[in-house]
This record gives sequence, structure tokens and C-alpha cells, in this order.
Amino acid sequence: MTLSVSTPDPPGLQNSVDPSEYEDAEVIGDTDYRREEIEELLVHGAWDDAFSSWSAETSMTRTEWKIVMDLNLLSQFDFFWDDFADRVGYHAPGLPEDWKERNLHDALESWKTVSSINAGLTELGQLTCEILKSDYITWESEYSPPEDLPDF
Repeated sequence: MTLSVSTPDPPGLQNSVDPSEYEDAEVIGDTDYRREEIEELLVHGAWDDAFSSWSAETSMTRTEWKIVMDLNLLSQFDFFWDDFADRVGYHAPGLPEDWKERNLHDALESWKTVSSINAGLTELGQLTCEILKSDYITWESEYSPPEDLPDF
């Protein structure tokens, strides 16, 4: 299924929180998350590439996409460098479990819609990380394991 919408602006990463505070991310070691560099890569093509690939394959509907845009969920994405794992980590935005009680949006009427939005944003985040790492990031991990590790 294809979602035919224009590519939105990439998320800004300057005011992001420490990734160790996310429940869905575990970062060990260096705290140089290289957000400025990653944001530049997003602006200079990585976001467009990732969004184009994602929108060509996503099962998210136009109605669900409108909810994402109305709630400004894309601005809540966070991407950061995880030097220990030599990868781009991310935190995807999502709709909370109490979406119904909070009356977040008039078009939110079912768990199916909430699940589709949350899954779609997670897929977009993962794909963005993969494209950043494979096509845009040129730096190497600076982590070196200790030399005194036992052989197993």
C-alpha cells in the first residue's frame, strides 16, 4: 500500500532528552549523541530518502496520517548516535494508552487506528536509522572494548 503525501520537514533534534530516559532505548557509554550532525544529515536528504521509502510501503491510511500531522507527532521523533552499538538509535512518538480518555483527536475512534499509527511511526523511525547508517553516516564508532576481557 502507498501513502501519497508530501514529505514533511524532518524533526529537529536540538531539544531532545537524554536517550537513557526513554523506556524504549538503551544507550551505554559515550554521551556524545551527535544530534547536530544527524539533524544535518536528515535535512540534507536522509529524511527525504527514508520518508519516500516508508510511504511507498506503509499501511498507514490518509486518515491516520492526518491524525499524525494534526497532533504534530513527527516533531517528537528523536535520533541519536549510540557509539557503543555503532548504530543510530531512535525514539518514535506514539499515541498513549489513555488516548480515548484524553480526547486527543476527533478521528481517533479505535485501537486499530492507534496501533496502526504507532506501528507506522516505529517503522518510519527504524527505516530512517537504517538509511542514516548505511547511506549517510561516515564516522566510525569510537568505542574500543577493554583489552583485558577474558576469552570464552
